[in-house]
Amino acid sequence: MSPVIEKFLRYVAYDTQSKDEQPRIPSTEKQRILADVLAEELKAMGAENVSVSQESYVYATIPATTNRNVPVLGLIAHMDTSPDASGKDVKPRIVENYDGGTIVLNQEKNITLSPADYPSLKGYAGDDLIVTDGTTLLGSDDKAGVAEIMAAAEYLLANPQIPHGTIKIGFTPDEEVGCGADAFDVKGFGADVAYTVDGGALGELEYENFNAASGRVFIHGRGVHPGSAKNTMKNAGLMAMEFHSLLPAAQNPMYTEGYEGFFHLGEIKGDMVQAQLDYIIRDHDGDKFQEKKKIFAAAGDFLNTKYGPGTVEVHLKDSYYNMKAQIEPHMYLIDIARKAMENLGVTPKVVPIRGGTDGARLSYMGLPCPNLCTGGENYHGVHEYASVQSMEKIVELLVEIVKIFGDSHHR
Repeated sequence: MSPVIEKFLRYVAYDTQSKDEQPRIPSTEKQRILADVLAEELKAMGAENVSVSQESYVYATIPATTNRNVPVLGLIAHMDTSPDASGKDVKPRIVENYDGGTIVLNQEKNITLSPADYPSLKGYAGDDLIVTDGTTLLGSDDKAGVAEIMAAAEYLLANPQIPHGTIKIGFTPDEEVGCGADAFDVKGFGADVAYTVDGGALGELEYENFNAASGRVFIHGRGVHPGSAKNTMKNAGLMAMEFHSLLPAAQNPMYTEGYEGFFHLGEIKGDMVQAQLDYIIRDHDGDKFQEKKKIFAAAGDFLNTKYGPGTVEVHLKDSYYNMKAQIEPHMYLIDIARKAMENLGVTPKVVPIRGGTDGARLSYMGLPCPNLCTGGENYHGVHEYASVQSMEKIVELLVEIVKIFGDSHHR
């Protein structure tokens, strides 16, 4: 078993699920356990300046082996897994030489992974796939990235004859709940530029992401016995349904792809008297993003005009912005990643991120940070899987990027 797969299978055994809307970082103390494990491994392999911050950020340095004046390069991944599915007691297994058909994840519960439902599987025939038992997520978002960086770091430290500049390693908590960059010490980290390793299929290279906002709607109804409700009752549940109906039906994530944005209703709860709706609002285009927020707020205004002031409260909060503008002055980062992929026989595929990444926030904090692939698919759910061959190739990719940086002048 290759080092990256051994590490990955070990890391997914740690439950590092983050939790939304917590007042502290990390949002769950169990993330600290993996942070400490990673720090000890980095020390054991010979990394320098290894530390774990109070907020459970892991930092380390691979010292330079060249005197060339090259940028200090950072490699970053996140340790937490999504709140959308359980990350406890993950039971990974490797399906060797996948035949392109349906994989039975859990015979007892009749849970399967089929290319009919997940067409991306069709491209992995012949690969060895790491899957779950269908009751948890796998955790390749982003423990695959963590394992790949750790395997690359181990290789570089064991082979000091490879010329390269200073490499900084960073592992973050709470990326999945939007707080991964909140307490990241950019200055202390000391990198000039960086890559997050937090993408999808092998070959994907990303430097555009959504502009993102969260929208929370409170609806205040008026409870009356239904027998005497005429002209008196205001049913908060029905008004919640009406609010959603005022949003563009086609701008639902299940109907969008590529650069198309959306309004996503993540949760709705309530009764006749009170209701609450939680949304995420996304668009790559800055003007369209602002327009979406106006549409969202206008829906609340309309219902307040119809049902009376104060009936609907709309709260909007920006989460992060498209990092494209921050990366464009440093497009050599994309050129180097492309060249590294081509050197390894991998076809680069520049795609927009239909989501966010720590790199988006870090880019606005002064650390230009595009995103590299990890080899995983179907994140945030029980049908998640990862390709062994892709993960092994990504370790080679990270080493190749480091080599190209070490042989170049970019300051």
